[in-house]
Amino acid sequence: MLVVDDEPTVRELLSAALRHAGFRVTAAGTGQEALDRAYEVSPDLVLLDIMLPDLDGFEVIRRLRERCQPALTKQGGQIPVVFLTARDETHDKIEGLHLGGDDYVTKPFDLQELIARIRAVLRRTSGDPSAVLRVADIELDPDGTQVTRASEPLRLSPTEFRLLHYLMANAGRTVSKPQILQRVWRYDFNGDTAIVDTYISYLRRKIDNGGPKLIHTVHGVGYVMRGPKT
Repeated sequence: MLVVDDEPTVRELLSAALRHAGFRVTAAGTGQEALDRAYEVSPDLVLLDIMLPDLDGFEVIRRLRERCQPALTKQGGQIPVVFLTARDETHDKIEGLHLGGDDYVTKPFDLQELIARIRAVLRRTSGDPSAVLRVADIELDPDGTQVTRASEPLRLSPTEFRLLHYLMANAGRTVSKPQILQRVWRYDFNGDTAIVDTYISYLRRKIDNGGPKLIHTVHGVGYVMRGPKT
C-alpha cells in the first residue's frame, strides 16, 4: 500500500497503523514522489491526500489513471485509490470520485473505520466476482452462505455465519466486542457483551476443531482472526 501525505506525523501514524493491520506500506510526501513510488512498486492501493506541495491529489490520480502500463494495473484493472483529506466540500468529493477514486474519507478520521474502508475497497476491487473470503484454509462465500475448511463444508447458524464473515472481513485486525455487537447483532444488547463470548465459543468448536487455531482472544479488547504463523 502507498500512503501519500505531506505531513510527516500523519504519514508515520498511518504507516504504523496499516503495518499493524497486516499491510505492507511505502510512503510519499509529494505528488511526484507518489507517482514515482507507484510506478516502482505497483501498490495494492493508494491512500492519497489532496493537498500536496507540488501536484495535488487530483492531478496524481489523473496521471495514474492515464498511465496504462501493466505495472499500474491490478488483476486487469486500475490500482484502487482512497482519498484521505481535510477537504470536505461536496464538490471536492464529487471531483475525487469522478476522477476514479474508490472512496473519499475526510480528516479527522477514525483509524479503525479507515482500515475497514480500505479492506472494503480491496474486496470490491480484488477481481473476484464471488467476493469469497479466505483465511488460511477457511473459505466463506457470502453469496452462497457457504463455509468450508480444508474443503470440508461447515454447518453454521445464521448468526455464526455473520460473526465469521465479520471476523474474516477484518482478518488480522483486532475487533472489539462492542464493534462485533453493532455489526453482527446490529444493536448493543444493552451493553452485555457476554453474547459475543458465547457465539465465539460456538464458532471455535466448529472452526478451530481439528485444525490450527484461527480465532484468537485479545484480552481486554476483543478478538482477531488470523492464519497460522509461517
